[in-house]
Amino acid sequence: MSLEIYGVVLLGVLFFAICVGFPISFTLITLGVIFGYIGLGERVFHLMTYSFFGTMMDTVLAAVALFTFMGYLLESAGLMERLFHAVQLLSGRRRGSLYMGTIFSATLFAAATGIVGASVTIIGLMAAPVMKRAGYDTGLSAGTICAGGTLGILIPPSVMLVVMGPVMNVSVARLYAAAILPGLLLSALYIVYTTIRVMIKPEMGPPLSDEELNVPRAYIAREFFLGLVPPAALIVATLGTIMSGLATPTEGAALGCLGAVLVTLFNGKLTFKIVKESTFRTAETTSMVMILLAASTFMGAVFSSMGTPKFIATSLLALHLPPWVFVVGILIVCFILGWPLEWVPIVVVIVPVFLPIIIDLHINMIWFAILLAVTLQTCWLSPPVALSAYYLKGVEPSWELLDIYKGMMPFMGLQVLGVALVYFFPQIVLWLPKLLFG
Repeated sequence: MSLEIYGVVLLGVLFFAICVGFPISFTLITLGVIFGYIGLGERVFHLMTYSFFGTMMDTVLAAVALFTFMGYLLESAGLMERLFHAVQLLSGRRRGSLYMGTIFSATLFAAATGIVGASVTIIGLMAAPVMKRAGYDTGLSAGTICAGGTLGILIPPSVMLVVMGPVMNVSVARLYAAAILPGLLLSALYIVYTTIRVMIKPEMGPPLSDEELNVPRAYIAREFFLGLVPPAALIVATLGTIMSGLATPTEGAALGCLGAVLVTLFNGKLTFKIVKESTFRTAETTSMVMILLAASTFMGAVFSSMGTPKFIATSLLALHLPPWVFVVGILIVCFILGWPLEWVPIVVVIVPVFLPIIIDLHINMIWFAILLAVTLQTCWLSPPVALSAYYLKGVEPSWELLDIYKGMMPFMGLQVLGVALVYFFPQIVLWLPKLLFG
């Protein structure tokens, strides 16, 4: 049996092991060693050492830990509660104002954290009780919270884009610039949809009572200022320095960590307990991401040494199908795999298998990366798994899971529309990177 066929068999065994439920990282390492030894002999151990050290020494990936810590620390700062409350008071006389306030706060929080779990949790904690008290529709409220929370996977400083950069050999700064307009587009689609739903059926979003709105304007202005300005300044300092070229993603992330510490201190929430919990959660998340990256890099090196990626690419390209068939096919495969898997194994294990095809077709890698990111964001709202539903259920147990699913379905449709718009209008992705970087 040729080395290329050994690689195909390895790929099949890998998919089977993942679907059965074996731990992904150790499955990658074990299968890489076994099949690598069969095909490459003792060279596989040198390959494994080089792959692991190369991944762990990549300075760009230090941004994963830094952005994660920044997100967890800001989660404890209490800024979003202030901002949401201020927006609620400012627009409370409008029907459906809480939907708009939720999406606005979620968009800003996504731009300050980049972590989906933290976004859905904090948005759910602050918005769900208020929506329940105001008599808002359960399904639309749940869908708004889940959809707004998933923006954290796409809008910079998205941790997923930091990982995507080295995997796809693309500048993280360019990916950040490319993701801004698609993220704002999705946010706008959510707002338009909820507004139309309330216009058609006003009882889905009644205005707040006069008693709730009987608050001094000075208090509202103060809360809005304190809720908006610190995270906005942090976003500008972090993303501005990265996209302007003044700092690398790692340096920008370090600046963001410092800003998060100052913001938390300014809000009187910086305690040893919060720092300890944020550090511990950061270590957990970063360890999971880094071991997966190292294991997948090793597996990718074994694949490449066997010639399997080139064999697969040559075989598929020999079919002479239009490029759009390959792009759509890859997106569908990743979307389906996104039900049982999180984004990490898809980005670091599955995507590298298809990269030679994308390269040979001369498809713009930045456009494809963002197209894939929006697709993976859709998975968070797609049954049968839809992890964002479980995050929301955890913070709002009184809402039935079925109602949350029903509320998410229209937003999943909006996500699919977002994927279509990014596909058919590439300038949504490419305009800002071209403007900033040429």
